[in-house]
Amino acid sequence: MIVSGPTYAEMQDPRRQPEAFRQRVLAARDQELDPLNLFNITWRRPDGTINYIVLPSALTGVEANIIVLLGKDFPSGSHKVGPVYTTLLEAELDGRVSPERQTLVGPSTGNFGIGTAYVARLKGYRAVVVMPDGMSRERYDRIRRYGGELDLTPGTESDVILTLERTHEAYMHRPEYLVLEQFSLLPNYRFHRAVTGRAALEAASAEGNGRVALFVSAPGSAGTLAAGDEIKAAHADAVVAAPEPRECPTLYSNGVGQHRIEGVGDKMVTLIHNVGTTDYVLLVHDEDALWGLVGVQETPLAGTLGISSVANIIAAVTMAQHLGLGRGDNVVTVATDGFDRYPSVIEDLRRRTGRQFQSQMIRWCSMPFAQSTPVEILDVRTAEQRERLFRQKDAVWTRLGYPKELLQRMRGRDYWKEEAAKTASIDTEYLRRRGPVAEG
Repeated sequence: MIVSGPTYAEMQDPRRQPEAFRQRVLAARDQELDPLNLFNITWRRPDGTINYIVLPSALTGVEANIIVLLGKDFPSGSHKVGPVYTTLLEAELDGRVSPERQTLVGPSTGNFGIGTAYVARLKGYRAVVVMPDGMSRERYDRIRRYGGELDLTPGTESDVILTLERTHEAYMHRPEYLVLEQFSLLPNYRFHRAVTGRAALEAASAEGNGRVALFVSAPGSAGTLAAGDEIKAAHADAVVAAPEPRECPTLYSNGVGQHRIEGVGDKMVTLIHNVGTTDYVLLVHDEDALWGLVGVQETPLAGTLGISSVANIIAAVTMAQHLGLGRGDNVVTVATDGFDRYPSVIEDLRRRTGRQFQSQMIRWCSMPFAQSTPVEILDVRTAEQRERLFRQKDAVWTRLGYPKELLQRMRGRDYWKEEAAKTASIDTEYLRRRGPVAEG
């Protein structure tokens, strides 16, 4: 038996569900492993409003509104659970998977893997998470807590290509496994375009001039960048910026390297990244994100942000300054998770810096979203830059066996519009099979 969950439309707004059922779902938040928590996959708070904060100018140093969507309150502690769920939902609809026949495999550097183990637990599947062996201890602990098994590959965040290669070699072509491959499967794109993108638009509608001037999201799988496509569909003049670790400037300059911003900077242009709608790429020093995370713990935002969240905010502030955005302008970014995944990362920073830790912490408390390195921003809207990014994508994915014809179609706008439009038919078919949820 397959455990049911929400449609795309119900994730956009759970108030579509009967009120009595919604109250049961909200009560399940206190029982993490209650399958009803699948219906809590949403950007909305229990009162129906979008879960976001507007950062005080005293912390950002800019007049523009920096709006941060908060992912830590999703089931499993990260919004990455959403793409896991939708990828599995679409596979179940296609009849390709069931708990009796398949084990779920989630290639990841952390949050997607945690989401894989969590959704598998709630829906009765066995789960294997393939990830680098150099990530934060808390990530592995959470996966094991949900019953997931770990298949570790050498390296850290920047070595995710080894994780992908391991996944393709060991699991992709074996019928007893279903690979939830976040870097290439379109349900990831659909979730963020349909759910995250509309949440961003609604959050901004209540602030400043009601529009989104800038959307900022550092790509790991690049799924969250799909929200930028939805924003651009509503506000054609909106700008989308993709920050990367300065130590691994893949989109910026075809560069590679090791870095400490877990969850982003994966050394490749992912298959689901619609590079045609990314306007700017900019670099964030990984140490700035680490120290910013330390500084934030001494503010009212303590516990709210993870390391990639801080990197996103640093980039949002930098881009707001670069674009000359001011009072009334809205910048939207995303906090993928909270601090609970990173105490061991801060412990490592404390060990590395020794006596300097306390003085540095005091410095970063007052301005946790500042940059200590020169601003490095690249406009990628030119034909030359677009072609460079397209070629980068082609190089990675033809190597993994994807046809050139598909990659060519991905260069056009129609491909992404068609993929986004599929959510309506998916919801219709899913509702036909699931039926209405029980009201009592």
